[in-house]
Amino acid sequence: MTPDDRTPVVVAARRTPIGSAGGALRAFAVDELAAPVLRAVVDDADASDVDDVLLGNVFGPGGNPARVAALRAGLGEGVPGVTVDRQCASGLAAIVMAATAVRAGEGEVFLAGGVESASTAPHRAWRTDPPLAYTRAPFAPAEMGDPEMGVAADAVAARAGISRERQDRFALRSHDRALRAQRAGRFAGEVVTVGGVRVDERPRAFTLERLARFRPAFTPGGTATAANSCGVNDGAAAVLVVSERVRRERGLPGLRLVASATGAVDPNLLGLGAVPAMQRVLKTAGPPDVVEFNEAFAGQALACLDAAGLDEHAAGPDGGAIALGHPWGASGAVLVVRLFARIVRGGSGERTGLAALSAGGGVGVATAWEVVA
Repeated sequence: MTPDDRTPVVVAARRTPIGSAGGALRAFAVDELAAPVLRAVVDDADASDVDDVLLGNVFGPGGNPARVAALRAGLGEGVPGVTVDRQCASGLAAIVMAATAVRAGEGEVFLAGGVESASTAPHRAWRTDPPLAYTRAPFAPAEMGDPEMGVAADAVAARAGISRERQDRFALRSHDRALRAQRAGRFAGEVVTVGGVRVDERPRAFTLERLARFRPAFTPGGTATAANSCGVNDGAAAVLVVSERVRRERGLPGLRLVASATGAVDPNLLGLGAVPAMQRVLKTAGPPDVVEFNEAFAGQALACLDAAGLDEHAAGPDGGAIALGHPWGASGAVLVVRLFARIVRGGSGERTGLAALSAGGGVGVATAWEVVA
């Protein structure tokens, strides 16, 4: 094959509805969430020759959920699997890894994405005497600074000069757009029904006046609130990454990966991790028609978009994680599913897109895509 034949392209993309922790999807473990999505993606592209399954996951049970989900999806005993942990960027990192494998000639058909079940994540404890329970693993050595996500989000917003009012307006726009998209049926073609659940659970109607009444959630005098931050969520998303040769032979439209990058910053400002990755990708690919940036916190998202020179109004045209939810290991893959649904399947007329997000420890992943027919 020529190098062009090995160009990675996404030709199918699906996700579950996104549920709130303890909500509609609370009974489903990670493999039970991922399996129907993997099956739907394979069926959409009529792919019977999957080389590997790569799934991001953050707080799961261990034991390689990607392999378990592949078996549960009926992909066959000969299809392996690997589980990726780059914290909140895990789902997008898994897609980039699949694309890299295609470029390297290690295979031509890969399932990639992510999954998270905050509802069923196991309790954990250090083996100290007595045992010490913990809610998350370290993102950085304690002596360097390892703040909680919300505390770091307040620090990023303050450093970038993002006002509380601007954050609330951003959150309101996310919810309004998600509700409009939901009512118009724009999510229907990408969502796989799980346990009778067909729609995202979190989007709701807000007003600026109501948003302004929420108190700081993480630090006294901070600007991040429960309403302008993402939720804790369950969900899964996956795409089929194939070589250009396979895409051309099967006559499938898709999203061609134009550029990808991973970056890192001071872990005390972990929400800015996507900035160096986006800057590198934009230098290669130029400005996109559509931006899908994971909205962990409004202030953090705005700080990243500003630093990358991107218009906040162009981001999340159908709502983002503040409205839809942030199932950690899946969220990066949800961004690519949304791009695929809008500019490949949805016929929006847009041709290029960017998907990016920051993650714990101060890392970030960014990708640039273009439509190919």
